[in-house]
Amino acid sequence: MTREEAKRYLLERARALGVEAELLFQEERELSLRARNGALEEIKEARQRGVGLRVVAEGRVGYAYTEELSPRALDWALEEARENALLSGKRGSLPEGRPLGSHDLLGEGLSAPLEAKKAKALELEKALREDPRVRAVLMGGYMEREAQALLASTKGLEGAYRTGFAALMGSFVMAEGESVKQGWDFKPSWEFHALEPGRTALEFREKTARLLNAKPLRTGRYRAYLEPEAMGSLLMVFAQALSGKNALEGKSRLLGRLGERIASPLVTLVDDPLLERGLLRRPFDDEGTPARRTVVVEKGVFKTFLHNRETAEALGQENTGHGARNYRGVLGVAPSNLYLEPLGNLAFTEGVLITEFMGLHAGANPVSLDFSLQALGLWVEEGEVRYAVENFAVSGNLLELLQGIEGVGSDLDWVFWGSAFGSPTVAVAELSFAGA
Repeated sequence: MTREEAKRYLLERARALGVEAELLFQEERELSLRARNGALEEIKEARQRGVGLRVVAEGRVGYAYTEELSPRALDWALEEARENALLSGKRGSLPEGRPLGSHDLLGEGLSAPLEAKKAKALELEKALREDPRVRAVLMGGYMEREAQALLASTKGLEGAYRTGFAALMGSFVMAEGESVKQGWDFKPSWEFHALEPGRTALEFREKTARLLNAKPLRTGRYRAYLEPEAMGSLLMVFAQALSGKNALEGKSRLLGRLGERIASPLVTLVDDPLLERGLLRRPFDDEGTPARRTVVVEKGVFKTFLHNRETAEALGQENTGHGARNYRGVLGVAPSNLYLEPLGNLAFTEGVLITEFMGLHAGANPVSLDFSLQALGLWVEEGEVRYAVENFAVSGNLLELLQGIEGVGSDLDWVFWGSAFGSPTVAVAELSFAGA
C-alpha cells in the first residue's frame, strides 16, 4: 500500500471499530559519504519508515506501530493499539482536527546529484590536508538527512511536511612539536549549495590548531567565556528542565517558578520551529498543533514550559506546540530550534574561553542541573587569547550559570543533538575550574 492508501484504510477501519485514532506516518532517509587519502571510501544510505497509532478506546489511550503497510499489518497495529488502550490506566482524548496542508520546507535543498555530493566530501578531505600541521585526515565527509511526516486522525486532522538538512564533517589529527590534538567537527546547513568545503576545512583546522601547545590550568575560580558549541551543549541539558512532561513527573527544578527571574536579564531563550534557516523547521508538531515562535525565558524571566496538549492541560497552561514522538514511541515533548538570542554586548577581559565540553551525558544532571565536565579552552588576558589550556574540569549549576551571564555576543551558531541548540559566545562572571 502507498502511504495515502494506508491512511484511508486505517481511518475507515478505526471508525468501523468505534475508536478514535491518530496516525503518524514518518519516513527518514540519511546519506553519508566518507573520503580518505583522496578517495571515496564509503557511501552509505539508510531508510526507515513506519506508522504509529494513538488510539482512544473507552476514554483510555493506547499506542502501537507497524513498519509494514499491508492490510494485515495495519489491522494488527490498530487492534494492538485498541487493546493497549483498554488495558491502559491512562485516560485522554484526541484533539479536534482540521486540515493543516502539505508543506515542503526542503524545496531544492538536497536535490544536487550524487556526484556533486561526492565532490564536496573529496574537496573537504583534500582541503583539510593543506596545513602542514595536519598529520592525518581520518575522514572528510558529507551527510544529509531528509524527513517526511504525515499526520491524520478520525477527528479531521490532516497535514504533511518534508524537511531536512545537509552537513560537512571532518576528523583529523594536528601536531606541532610534541603537542598533538585530534579534531572532529560538523558543519550543518539547511541547503546543500550553502556548504563550502574550502572555507569549512579552514574553520575546522583553525579550531583545532589554536588548542596546540596547551598549558595546564591552575585550579581556581575564573571569569568564563563559553563559545557557541560549549553553550549550545549546555542548552541541550537545560532543555530537559523546560519540558512540561518532565515538570509533570517532578523532574524539573523549574516547576512552580513561572514568572520568576531564573537567569540574567541578558538571557532571552526562544524556541522557533519556523526559524528561516533553522535546522529543524516544522509547520506543526506531532499531534497537529500549529508551530509558532515561543519565548521560554524573556530577559531572565521564566515564561513557559514547552508543552504538548496533554502536559499543558495538566499544568493549566497554554499548549506551545511541542508534542513530539517517533512513530515507534509515545507522545513526549521536545524543542526544535532552541536558542539564546544574540545581543552583541560581549567584551573580553581576562579568564578562560571554553571551546567545548566532553562527557556531557555522564557529567551533567538534567534534573538537578549540576554539572562537572572535562573541557578544552584558551586563556584570555587583556582582552586577547594568550595560549591554550588543558587538563581541567568545569563544575557548577546551570541555573547559577545563567544567572551569572554578563555578556552575550552576536556570533550565533548551532549544535545538533536530536534537536538544534543555538547560542552566541557568552561571558559568565565566575565558574569553578579544577586543574593542576
